[in-house]
Amino acid sequence: MTGKAHTAVVQKQFGEQASAYLSSAVHAQGAEFALLQAELVGRSEARVLDLGCGAGHVSFNVAPLVKKVAAYDLSQQMLDVVAAAATERGLNNITTVCGAAERLPFADGEFDFVFSRYSAHHWSDLGQALREVRRVLKPGGVAAFIDVMSPGSPLFDTYLQSVEVLRDTSHVRDYSAGEWLRQVNEAGLHVRSTQRQRLRLEFSSWVERMRTPQPLRVAIRDLQQAMGAEVREYFEIEADGSFSTDVLVLWAER
Repeated sequence: MTGKAHTAVVQKQFGEQASAYLSSAVHAQGAEFALLQAELVGRSEARVLDLGCGAGHVSFNVAPLVKKVAAYDLSQQMLDVVAAAATERGLNNITTVCGAAERLPFADGEFDFVFSRYSAHHWSDLGQALREVRRVLKPGGVAAFIDVMSPGSPLFDTYLQSVEVLRDTSHVRDYSAGEWLRQVNEAGLHVRSTQRQRLRLEFSSWVERMRTPQPLRVAIRDLQQAMGAEVREYFEIEADGSFSTDVLVLWAER
């Protein structure tokens, strides 16, 4: 799939579901928000890029602590939701900018922090996006990436990527910790720390959020039931299709 074709898929998938992501409990809640906020204590003059901002939850959580937040996303409809919600919440230091992660329309060294949460698995070229992150960070700047993580095992990885793309055709890849470390290092960023978290996903809201067509919902459930016990146990697949997956929290510095 070409870059332009993938961009069109992402814009269609998320533009139609923008409001659903604003109210999504999975996206609006999470222990990682406290980690991001702790990093910003005493940094009231900082400029933050929320990369692949989605419905803006990172922006909303960090904006009161810093000077400026640029909420950046490929979907203009998603950004319209962010802008409206920021106005309602009185967060006047949030601006919205539309574009791809691989081509950031910002100056070299413009940001003190780049935060990205549940976005990287949609990027068409992770390595190029990471090089752009390094470019727009100031020397000594900090980046945090939070995303669903592949367990690394070929069996578990094949299953995870399969259900992800059945649910959402804009999915590219959930990367393993090893893949993240390699690509971050190759982009010229220094990995400071990594942490594994566990995320439970309730099946009906998970597929409804993306308006996954019914035949593909059935295919996901059939695949879940057809897999061996080791897959069902690792992902903690429940009778209704709900399951758990790994999340990586990676901190890096320029």
